[in-house]
Amino acid sequence: MVAEELAKRGRPIRAVNAGVSGDTTAGGLRRAEWVLSQRPDVVVLALGANDGLRGLPLEETEKNLRGIVRKAREAGARVLLCGMLIPTSYGPQYQEGFGRLFPRLAKEEGLPLVPFLLEGVAGRKELNLEDGIHPNPEGQRILAGNVLPGLEAILTSPAPAGR
Repeated sequence: MVAEELAKRGRPIRAVNAGVSGDTTAGGLRRAEWVLSQRPDVVVLALGANDGLRGLPLEETEKNLRGIVRKAREAGARVLLCGMLIPTSYGPQYQEGFGRLFPRLAKEEGLPLVPFLLEGVAGRKELNLEDGIHPNPEGQRILAGNVLPGLEAILTSPAPAGR
């Protein structure tokens, strides 16, 4: 949906969905080299929710995200980081730490940030599949709208040297 909208706006792209349902940041890090072998100009990094829903250590999630960012940059790709939030299943301290992870990482790494990928969709039954977690087609349209401003900003900025 993001590619379709960008094409309508006169900025056609080739989008590759490398997402794997249920994947964690560790899985994303393991798959990063394969994804980057396709030589993307931009990586939309939208991982971490499954780490949080499983209560994985925040340090591990952050380390994995930083590893993906490092690999993407080494491959010459720019990164758009998509923030995630989680419910209080593992307590407010974990929830708050998880919520702070993405803005901190974006600031420290100098990355553009979509503050909360699921903004406008999370917790809305009519916008999610029966599992109550994954967006349905209408929810996906909203997610695309959440990502578009950050992606357009990256696409209109000069590419890094050597690309």
